[in-house]
Amino acid sequence: MQGPFQGEQALADIFTQVKDSDEKIFGVILEIFRKEKVQDCIGYLQDIGNQRKLYQSYLQQAENSTKTDREQKFSVVINDVKQITDVLKKLKVHDFNNQDYSSDENYESTLHLINIIKDIGQIIEFLQFLVYLTSIDKTLIQCGSNSLHVLVKMKVDLRNKNFENIKIQNTSLVGANFVKCTLSGSQFNNVNISGINLNGAQLFNCKWKYLRIQELNQLNGHVNSVNSVCFSPDRNSLASGSSDKSIRLWDVKTGQQKAQFQGHTDCINSVCFSPDGNILASGGRDKSIRLWDVKTKKKSAKLDGHDDYVVQICFSPDGNTLVSGSDDKSIRLWNVKTGQQKAKLDGHGSCINSVCFSSDGNTLASSSLINSICLWDVKTGQQKAKLDAPSFFIRQVCFSPDGNTLASCDVKSICLWDVKTGLQQAKLDGHTSIVYPICFSPDGNTLASGSQDYSIRLWDVKSGQSKAQFDGHSDKVCSVCFSSDGNALASGSADNSIRLWDVQKVQQKDELDGHRDKVWSVCFSPDGKTLASCSDDKSIRLWVVKTGQQKAKLNGHTHDVRTVCFSPDGDTLVSGSVDKSIRLWDVKTGQEKAKLDGHSGYVLSVVFSPDGNSLASGSADRSIRIWDVKTGQQKAKIDGHTHDIRTVCFSPDGNSLASGCEVRPIRLWDVKTGQQKAELNGHWGGVWSVCFSPDGKTLASCSDDKSIRLWDVKTGQEKAKLDGHSGYVLSVVFSPDGNSLASGSADRSIRLWDVKTGQQKAKIDGHNGYVLSVVFSPDGNQLASGSADRSILLWDVKTEQQNEQLEGHSGYVMSVCFSPDENTIASGIDDQSIRLRNVKNGKQFSSANESYSNILAQFKTSIFQNHPISSSSYFTILRISHTPLFQAQGALILKGYFANYQGYDLRPLLESKRIYLLEDFK
Repeated sequence: MQGPFQGEQALADIFTQVKDSDEKIFGVILEIFRKEKVQDCIGYLQDIGNQRKLYQSYLQQAENSTKTDREQKFSVVINDVKQITDVLKKLKVHDFNNQDYSSDENYESTLHLINIIKDIGQIIEFLQFLVYLTSIDKTLIQCGSNSLHVLVKMKVDLRNKNFENIKIQNTSLVGANFVKCTLSGSQFNNVNISGINLNGAQLFNCKWKYLRIQELNQLNGHVNSVNSVCFSPDRNSLASGSSDKSIRLWDVKTGQQKAQFQGHTDCINSVCFSPDGNILASGGRDKSIRLWDVKTKKKSAKLDGHDDYVVQICFSPDGNTLVSGSDDKSIRLWNVKTGQQKAKLDGHGSCINSVCFSSDGNTLASSSLINSICLWDVKTGQQKAKLDAPSFFIRQVCFSPDGNTLASCDVKSICLWDVKTGLQQAKLDGHTSIVYPICFSPDGNTLASGSQDYSIRLWDVKSGQSKAQFDGHSDKVCSVCFSSDGNALASGSADNSIRLWDVQKVQQKDELDGHRDKVWSVCFSPDGKTLASCSDDKSIRLWVVKTGQQKAKLNGHTHDVRTVCFSPDGDTLVSGSVDKSIRLWDVKTGQEKAKLDGHSGYVLSVVFSPDGNSLASGSADRSIRIWDVKTGQQKAKIDGHTHDIRTVCFSPDGNSLASGCEVRPIRLWDVKTGQQKAELNGHWGGVWSVCFSPDGKTLASCSDDKSIRLWDVKTGQEKAKLDGHSGYVLSVVFSPDGNSLASGSADRSIRLWDVKTGQQKAKIDGHNGYVLSVVFSPDGNQLASGSADRSILLWDVKTEQQNEQLEGHSGYVMSVCFSPDENTIASGIDDQSIRLRNVKNGKQFSSANESYSNILAQFKTSIFQNHPISSSSYFTILRISHTPLFQAQGALILKGYFANYQGYDLRPLLESKRIYLLEDFK
């Protein structure tokens, strides 16, 4: 083998042979190769006749050249071609064309090469030339692949390049910037594409396989913290338990949800498979343990006995016994077959945080919150030993597979204990915040830990050294679990996601995601077929009521969208935002029609007049404004309130306007004169919502005082007070026939009321967060609700059953609204966007919703004029202490194949990055 830098010095010498070449010659050669469909590049260049062809082609590109110039250039061009041919011959037999120069063993070689050639423009052009050659000559693919890696490492500007049909293999392109590049027909094989930027790229008929990437499929799932994850023994399934009260089963290969178990009435703290994989156990804050039949997807038993939260559960190795630890300070052993309690172990003086069987099933380890670790004899139930923990808070204990070592985690460190002697063997430090979960690999050589510092670490058990760190979660890591072969690690986090990590390659495999912010308001279209919603994720969305599919996302607002409302004809949607603006949207195209400015505070409520010609808005600037819809001009400004105006509502005849404020009273206004007609006093808290009955005779209001009140519009007198909610009442709405009233509350419930009697007709539960908006469909058969749990739920009013859950919001849904024809649902979100969904076909409307052929035509001209890429997304983003951020916004994909090295389809990941799948536009 050559000395440390002899090989790379020789490689640098090879490249410096082209440092004086005319850069134009590379393009001329490629043009001839493509035109004549050359396959043997070196053989072609060695032919004297072909060299003359290249010279003639070169001259055609040279303007106003004299005879003398042509004679001089002949020798220069022929010499350059011979030099390039000689370099290609040397590279073909060099390690540069046989080895992966992005590998660790070649790291120093690559770095040294870069230091020598980084300032030589001709060599940089030649490296790009080698990349292009991969689409022509199969014998130079690795050479071109390594060249692309070197270009990426040197941060050469690769934007807007035509890399059509290139073949790249066995290399790393981490952080590559392919903005607006043409990569159609390209083939990537065993390439690390973590953090590459594909914004605006064209990816038609690509074949990318065996990819390595830290981000993979992003799927909708839990809507609250994932507290526990567990692999099935056959490694094909993953179970997760969440604070959203659900347990979900996932297919590990596809990342798709296989089943969802409902039954717990509070957060799930722990899930665990039996050794044979047939039973799944769960324990939660409702003090119960439940056993689920994995095959039938049904509950098989409910184990009651604990007097407080069940924190953790664990099966014995033979599967016959289940152990549970609880906040009631006790540990209990259960007979799995009968569901009966076998024993109760007392001894800890505080809440039980963790329980774990040894591999032979004879010893049980437990830890409590206050520096207490105990070992128990499973047969007798007697305490065998008590370990003196150095920290006050012990959060978890875990046996090694051989049973000889016990791991425990506390505030920021992990301790390893000798089970026989009870002495501490090692202390693992590295996390910068509280360590929550720990788990041994099946071979016992590696320990995984998750922390409040958002990271997961792998530790070498023998040496106590950190082996790897996984970053990616955006909140504390609540649970970690190895697969039975030790190759995969699953983690659950308070960021609501589950992630799968490849232990050997130290990269992320899958991400299972849900919503990230509040749904503030929901609104049916007049025909009831569409629902609008808005959220703290700053978006407005339209949804198809029948299918629950998202129809469109309307972007434009620069802050949280608090309210949305359809015009009476359903053609226009209005939205109000924390950015102080009001916007009018064309429901069919998703385009913004107008922007109304005037308020100096948050716009909290907007509503159309019954004839659709006027618009009223209420704001945190304490004013109400009336707008002309056609001209967009302000018609009137009504002052009188002394605090933020939360809600405004037109009477059915359009002559009166009601408004509710952060501080009482409710006021009725004459729309024509702008004068106050009446004050309605009764609520002792701020008013969140007001709504006229269809006949205009009754006004409903709801308040911070947890009550709903019905008012006689003529007299201003209170007709009834409806009590029942245990939290702020945030939204009220009359049914179309005026006989029923629906309300949504901070107590997470929806209630239906009989208007005549004032009695509660029904209580509907389903949301995990505040119910911020409720609205009836125009036919009165459905009710839509938007919540701080980032979801919109559709309910059948007669049966009180949930019809549909609309997903897709990345923030609170502030407002939802049906279009008049019931074809569209709009939603406003606090990600500055509005979403539209088509009821009939379930597709999301978009400003890009043209036919397949039109999209291709637009691309050929300039699709980016219609879909501009923001400057913030133009460069690859590097996050401190994190990996580069993978981006693909605005990329175009047609057919092709995208998969990682295990065959997992990457299209869900690409879709989550806002690419355009052109097949969907046919």
